[in-house]
Amino acid sequence: MRAAVRGAVRGAVRCVVLALLTVSPLSVRAQGGETVTGAVQTSPGGTTAVPIAGADSMLDRRVRSVAMRLRCPVCQGESIQESPAELAQQMKGVVREQLAAGKTEQDVLDYFLAKYGDWILLEPRAEGINLLVYWIPVIFLVIGAIVLFMTVKKWTRPRNTTSA
Repeated sequence: MRAAVRGAVRGAVRCVVLALLTVSPLSVRAQGGETVTGAVQTSPGGTTAVPIAGADSMLDRRVRSVAMRLRCPVCQGESIQESPAELAQQMKGVVREQLAAGKTEQDVLDYFLAKYGDWILLEPRAEGINLLVYWIPVIFLVIGAIVLFMTVKKWTRPRNTTSA
């Protein structure tokens, strides 16, 4: 347990140090030539100025919303928002970049769906065979309620005692 916490802290520290190293000055020339003020970082290609975490709270909320719905390819049981893995942080950067560029949350999800397939979503879409994920628990609850009802009915039925 202690080793897991220590590993998570190390991952978080690495992410913070990496973010601090990639921060550009407060005033940057964007791709179109206009000046962008505030804390920004350049995209991996170096072509777009993207606001960093904390600079725009609305953008941060949108990034968190999308990142909580995408599965980390390394950790697999966590979202990219919660994962300390480097790949998850890079994916989160792509999400931030695309949202800052004006794409909708669904456009960003569609991008990752095209790249990784349906597996990348933490919550499967309610269509096709995935409907079983949503309906099987309901079916089992109904079957369990019927079995419980029949068992209680059998227990409470008066016994026929015939003495000779």
